[in-house]
Amino acid sequence: MNHGTMEHFSFDLWTVITAYAVAVVGSLIGLSCMARARAEVTRRARGRWTALGALAIGGVGIWLMHFVAMLGFAVPGATIKFDVLVTALSAVVAIGVVGLGLSLVTLLRFSGLRLVAAGVLAGVGVAGMHYLGMSAISLKGEISYDPALVGASVAIAVVAATAAFWFTLVVKTPVAGVLAGLVMGLAVTGMHYTGMAAITVTGDADLSTPTGSSAFDLVFPVFLIGGLVVAVLLWMLFSTADDPFTETA
Repeated sequence: MNHGTMEHFSFDLWTVITAYAVAVVGSLIGLSCMARARAEVTRRARGRWTALGALAIGGVGIWLMHFVAMLGFAVPGATIKFDVLVTALSAVVAIGVVGLGLSLVTLLRFSGLRLVAAGVLAGVGVAGMHYLGMSAISLKGEISYDPALVGASVAIAVVAATAAFWFTLVVKTPVAGVLAGLVMGLAVTGMHYTGMAAITVTGDADLSTPTGSSAFDLVFPVFLIGGLVVAVLLWMLFSTADDPFTETA
């Protein structure tokens, strides 16, 4: 098997559309939480909204999006499994790194330099989750990457994430907030599919039979949990009258 025999859209384009929708929803909610954090007066309240923003962007917009997109990944004739522990670790990495990036602009005094640093960290969080999640794959073959496309995937994530933060924190209008979510969703999905284009799979029949969980076994329960997380975050955002894209402090 080789790069030419891989499929990234084995379930047609619905995986791409669904993955992008998940990325946008998670990003919109997370960026709204970030804007709400900036509007809070107390550091404790800012910290709470920052953590919720990291959960929405890292856990839903990045991690869940990745595994929805992976439903469309297949290598004909090969069984693909995922290591559950590594998969869970990739979620922790995504939430943690994104949270660190958000904290630079929600818990500290805002500046252009911190905005760029936050975008870089968020982009690295997207890429780190993706490649750590890919390392969880088990199949009868070896996965290698094109360094140029890997670099391009990271650059896409960093630039788009920085742009999304700028729309949220500098422009600060409802339209800009929606545009920020669309751009952040593009950062996540663009990084994912560019990273997937970097893959070459070399088959090795002598390797042991892969063990672990299938992509669907991972996505289905996490999708349900993600839906609950989204519902709770939306309730928290709309249970107060303040506009999350209007900074008051």
